[in-house]
Amino acid sequence: MLYYLFDYLDKHFNFPGAGVFQYITFRAFAATLTSLGIAAIWGKTVINMLRKLQIGEDIRDLGLEGQMQKKGTPTMGGFIILLSLLVPTLLFAKLHNVYIILLVITAVWLGGVGFLDDYIKVFRKNKEGLSGRFKIVGQVGLGLIVGLTMWFNDDIKVRTYEKAKIAANIGEIQKFTDSKALITTVPFLKNNQFDYSYLIPDAFDQYTWILYVIVVIFIITAVSNGANITDGIDGLAAGTSVIIGIALAILAYVSGNKVISQYLNIMFIPNSGELAVFCAAFVGACVGFLWYNAYPAQVFMGDTGSLMLGGIIATLAIVIRKELLIPVLCGIFLVELLSVIIQVTYFKYTKKKFGEGRRVFLMSPLHHHYQKKGYHEAKIVTRFWIICILLVVMSLVTLKLR
Repeated sequence: MLYYLFDYLDKHFNFPGAGVFQYITFRAFAATLTSLGIAAIWGKTVINMLRKLQIGEDIRDLGLEGQMQKKGTPTMGGFIILLSLLVPTLLFAKLHNVYIILLVITAVWLGGVGFLDDYIKVFRKNKEGLSGRFKIVGQVGLGLIVGLTMWFNDDIKVRTYEKAKIAANIGEIQKFTDSKALITTVPFLKNNQFDYSYLIPDAFDQYTWILYVIVVIFIITAVSNGANITDGIDGLAAGTSVIIGIALAILAYVSGNKVISQYLNIMFIPNSGELAVFCAAFVGACVGFLWYNAYPAQVFMGDTGSLMLGGIIATLAIVIRKELLIPVLCGIFLVELLSVIIQVTYFKYTKKKFGEGRRVFLMSPLHHHYQKKGYHEAKIVTRFWIICILLVVMSLVTLKLR
């Protein structure tokens, strides 16, 4: 909203300083400070309100050190992140931008699914929360919205360049076309553009978008569940999301900048640079929440926050055509998710074969395995953050290392 206000003042009244709102970097900086301020200041009020409403976490005794001391800690703190994210986005982003609209829908959609889960756990006293199939329905629904929008919306295009000789004495110039294409970026390869149509026979090219939508659904479901599982100890999911969010902000900015994208020889996506403002608000909101969620946590984000964080990260990667980078960028989420899949699969297999279930890990997800080994949760979180930083650096290196 402020973008449109100052744009009007600049064009019609030549208002001093109003032109600075044209710069993505300025608005991203303002969005970061605003989201951080809202989360840090308003967060205390939300925590007190949650305590007053007796919205506390019902902890199951899993034999983990210090676990039962957390009983009654307010949950549904994801509302702090959601509000701190939406307000600066509405204030500083271009609200007519299709990518911004898509990310706002993602945040509200999965925040709503997570809220239903938390509501059932807290108010209906059902420890299982929202049935798994209903969570999947919510994630698939969002995947359909994102996937279909990416193909059918006319404002979503990628730019392709071609060299053309116009005269012997002038040489070559670059011509470009902005067109719809279901292409993505393959990390670490020199010619790194991959078209999803390569995966199906030429005779069925017109149905490539169906395959693409299925891939989008899978990615959003996997990453949001990965973030949900990662949210098991104080500060782990929020801190990891901050680190990943910074990387996505950089990737979105360079992908939407014509000069930088050409210099780096990466895919230029018109209008995607605006996502840097959203990413900045996302990072600020997570940092502000981390102020209260760091060990010992004063509030838990609940599924209201964790499903939303994963969905936002997945959608951001998809719209800037970096979804194939997710296994590296979101390596922590991936390992946590795989640890659960491996544990459950092996337990069922051995129970069927030997009559007794056996385990690969002392406990899953992986962070609980290390808790069982005697590591303090603060040390586990810090080391997971360090690994996440290394993975993010590796992801950003793909911009040049090919």
